[in-house]
Amino acid sequence: MRRFLLPALAFGCALAAAHAPTARAAEDSATGAPPFKTGDVVTFDKLESLKPYLPKEVWANRDFFFFEGMTMEIGPFQADYAPAPVYAEATQKFAGQPKLGPDGSLENYTAGQPFPMDQIDCKGDPDAGTKIIWNFHYRWGPTSGMSSFYYSYWDRGEELPLYYEGTGGGVQLSRRPEPAMLAEGGDMFRGETRKNAGGAEVTAPFDARGIMLLTYRYKESDKPLAQARNDDTWVYVPTLRRVRRISTAQRTDAISGTDFTLDDLFSFNGIVPQYEWKCLGEQEILAPMNTKVKGYPYVKDQNFGPYGLSFANDRWDLRKAVVVRMDPRNQDHPYAHKDIYIDKETLQPLYSFAYDQKQELWKILYHNHRWSGDDSLTGAWYEPWEEVAEPRVSVVVCDTIINVQTGTGNRIEFWDASGKRVGNKAHIRRYIDVGRLTRGR
Repeated sequence: MRRFLLPALAFGCALAAAHAPTARAAEDSATGAPPFKTGDVVTFDKLESLKPYLPKEVWANRDFFFFEGMTMEIGPFQADYAPAPVYAEATQKFAGQPKLGPDGSLENYTAGQPFPMDQIDCKGDPDAGTKIIWNFHYRWGPTSGMSSFYYSYWDRGEELPLYYEGTGGGVQLSRRPEPAMLAEGGDMFRGETRKNAGGAEVTAPFDARGIMLLTYRYKESDKPLAQARNDDTWVYVPTLRRVRRISTAQRTDAISGTDFTLDDLFSFNGIVPQYEWKCLGEQEILAPMNTKVKGYPYVKDQNFGPYGLSFANDRWDLRKAVVVRMDPRNQDHPYAHKDIYIDKETLQPLYSFAYDQKQELWKILYHNHRWSGDDSLTGAWYEPWEEVAEPRVSVVVCDTIINVQTGTGNRIEFWDASGKRVGNKAHIRRYIDVGRLTRGR
């Protein structure tokens, strides 16, 4: 049964004392003007110039990231990737209404950014980390979309024969900022209890073809710990010709054959009140925010470096990041904590660093992105939708995880996450219906 969980990771991407908070971000921050400029190409012999603008964990494990022959292009400094006006308008309309409840729960939230970032005091507000992660959780992004994926496995530079290909999609069912949706309380369907729903279907390899998944996340997941409802996930197994339900306890398990957990997607894809959150500071860092190279499904032989996990042959922007620490409330959680670097403007994940129960660095996650307004790669590619003529979406197009203790890792690519709609309401109802899995279709 566990091997059938593997495609669930790809679905989430087609749709979070000595180790107390420190001034690490301030200590790591560079001073003065950067020794590079937009348009520069950084090669391996110039790597030292990047050090002040990278998280210290990246620099300490730079063999995974950078290599002889790399050609990294320096992109814009603090480019304008601000969300679509419809999201900003919802933020302004409901400003001051959302509140933090017990266990860092979220109350009285409708749509937009729950806690405007320019009003959060990372140093002076003990709740700053919780507010930021709620902003991250409700960041602007596609409200519906379909994409294809390729999931690969790497062991010390060797790509293993185990892989998955398929398609996935998801729909935001509530908390929608479009005016027509806000007229219905932000919900797509009357009486909606879910926040979002989505699924995936495996098309290759042959022995996994036909595996299908569907997940619901509920509004109740925003409630205090004792009431925070976990996701429901179902998987259709063709060889059994039946639908199986996935235990919520498996969300924090390392899925067999991979270094990901279900909650590792996009650095954090879990239930917010199940963790404590602290803001550690801010830092200017380099990160791949707008890819200039074609990956899956356009170019399957793209050079991801000797470990197969590098974006060094791409464009990296200079960005302002805020750093939050995730401390699990569950003592049985495999992580002691995880530090997440979040882009301050888009609220997209840039890097995260998970530490094991011995307080040793265990996993590094980082993400490549693509800007919806950049047509230089494949021409106009991101589809607008009703009431959103200019989507202004920063799309994660690749999730990569590195296990620094074993040298293994995984890459999930979905370069064609172009905002292609699932369909009209009737199509959406059918797509997110558990009965669709039962029929194996």
